[in-house]
Amino acid sequence: MKSAMKLLSCRAAIAGLVLSVAACASTSLSNDNLAIAAGFKVITPSKPGQQAILAKLPKNQVSPVVYDGTRYYVIPDSLDNLAYVGGPTQYEAYQKLRVAKQLSNDNLEAAQMNEMQDADWGAWGGGVAFVGLRR
Repeated sequence: MKSAMKLLSCRAAIAGLVLSVAACASTSLSNDNLAIAAGFKVITPSKPGQQAILAKLPKNQVSPVVYDGTRYYVIPDSLDNLAYVGGPTQYEAYQKLRVAKQLSNDNLEAAQMNEMQDADWGAWGGGVAFVGLRR
């Protein structure tokens, strides 16, 4: 009985570790990295007009911006005073990468759920016995 409880505790600890590692892994590929992979250019706004536009844009979000008559897609990084800037082609590639990342995260989550089911959580198996209260 003690070995079954030890096994169950060990499985629970491993499942918790897997979930925490997966949470870290899923955030490691940020919007900035996706933008660079899609071909966005990293620029440092040097003109006052560029800095004003950058300051107004929502953080961690792609925003369409028309600058000097041309449409750009911009992801601001106000902490480092940078902007990730791309055109329609780069934006389309960025969207495809975001979808692929989401599918990858969904597949990882499904695999983790399957792993937890294989640990006999649903059946409370593994030889663990529960003792009820005596009346």
